[in-house]
Amino acid sequence: MSKQVIVVGSGNAALCAGIAACEAGAKVLMLEKADETLAGGNTKYTAGAMRFAYDSADDLLPLLKDPDDPKLAVTDFGGYTRDKFASDLLAFNGGRALSEEQESLIAESLPTMQWLGHHGVKFEPIYSRQSFEKNGRHVFWGGLTLAAENEGVGLFDMELAAFERLGGEIRYDSAVTGLITEEGRVCGVETGGGVLHADAVILACGGFEASADMRAELMGGHWDKAKVRGTPHNTGDGLVMAGRVGAMQYGLFAGCHATPMDLHMAEYGGLSLPPSERKNYRKICYFLGVMLNAEGARFVDEGENFRNYTYAQFGKAVLEQPGHFAWQVFDAKVDDLLYAEYRFRDAHFVQADTLEELCAKMDGVDQTRALETVAAFNASVNEEVAFDPTTLDGKNTIGLDLPKSNWAQKLDTPPFKAYPVTGGITFTYGGLKVSEQGAVMSGNGNAIPGLYACGEMVGGVFFEGYPGGSGLTSGAVFGRRAGDGAARGA
Repeated sequence: MSKQVIVVGSGNAALCAGIAACEAGAKVLMLEKADETLAGGNTKYTAGAMRFAYDSADDLLPLLKDPDDPKLAVTDFGGYTRDKFASDLLAFNGGRALSEEQESLIAESLPTMQWLGHHGVKFEPIYSRQSFEKNGRHVFWGGLTLAAENEGVGLFDMELAAFERLGGEIRYDSAVTGLITEEGRVCGVETGGGVLHADAVILACGGFEASADMRAELMGGHWDKAKVRGTPHNTGDGLVMAGRVGAMQYGLFAGCHATPMDLHMAEYGGLSLPPSERKNYRKICYFLGVMLNAEGARFVDEGENFRNYTYAQFGKAVLEQPGHFAWQVFDAKVDDLLYAEYRFRDAHFVQADTLEELCAKMDGVDQTRALETVAAFNASVNEEVAFDPTTLDGKNTIGLDLPKSNWAQKLDTPPFKAYPVTGGITFTYGGLKVSEQGAVMSGNGNAIPGLYACGEMVGGVFFEGYPGGSGLTSGAVFGRRAGDGAARGA
């Protein structure tokens, strides 16, 4: 008889777990806390980008929705080796060596993308956000090249279709409130509708970022003040349930994926909006201008690295400023380079023809100090180096205590615009320890029979930051592992 597997959650990790479990011959029931419109966890809030190791365009073409697109002939994808992926992760580890989870993420990233492609998940080059035109060619930067067709919403739709084609069943409005155990083995779940039995349970129900109380307890700092960028349903339910049966907490609980967000955004990006629009409150083009806090001072090197490698830390940096906010300031030279989110219909910004008028409109900012900061910045820009957004161009500032290392251009071309931002939390890094088969480990170092986890539930994947696009890939890698492990090992 087929093994019975229950998957808790319905985001990318959950769906990959469900696909893998069905593929391995299990009968799979997916239980989603939200209704059908809010199903999909944080996946629907993403732009669908997935970071993975590849050697050349030959690895990418089979994954594309349209591998015959004539635009590909004038596109330079470059390569993104396993060593480069490892180096990028190590840059955020705070001196830690690669974890076992990171090693798995790197090694399994391309095979997992190919596996998704086999199940009908198709991708498109991220021309609008990850490439710039140079000498008539589209040059990709930062090692991030592909996103799911129709972004995060499309990824959810394609994975759900694959899951259901394989015979998987999903139930909405079905919150899981506890785990059922018999003789130390997890054998089902408690729901509002009663008890459901299974040979194995996979927790894929996200982290605790939507719970201000858990953020305050487990993360400290100013995280209770953060805007929640994603689903309101990731309130740590899986961590609590797993803890009750002896699961081992693992990873850096003080760490999280964060990003600068519109200061005046609605909670969760606005639940009345279509899912594909909720991500538009993110504001990550700070590398093209400067960020000023309430004291009128800069507080990060906006050009330290490509934004893929800095936004997760800079979201935290904004949150730590006085009043938990900052302003991103740009001039007209870069207006056409700003991402579409800056032109979203209710993006908040002020505009003026002079810097004096602009600073006067920036609520909560010391106007005199802000003008002094911008004047000092403008005077320090290295004019001997050409601006080139396709590379770490070395166009820096000279003589400032806090430099801008790349893409430093004078703010001198009106109209000027400034966007108010705060820190937004996307997902938490602390979670559970899992085995190579995706089984949840107990405090004594043994696998808890019948219990598996994936997605944000897995600790040890990220620590003090993260290279953009790694989160969805991690969900797919560990989701696939947990689904296969639950179906074969249950």
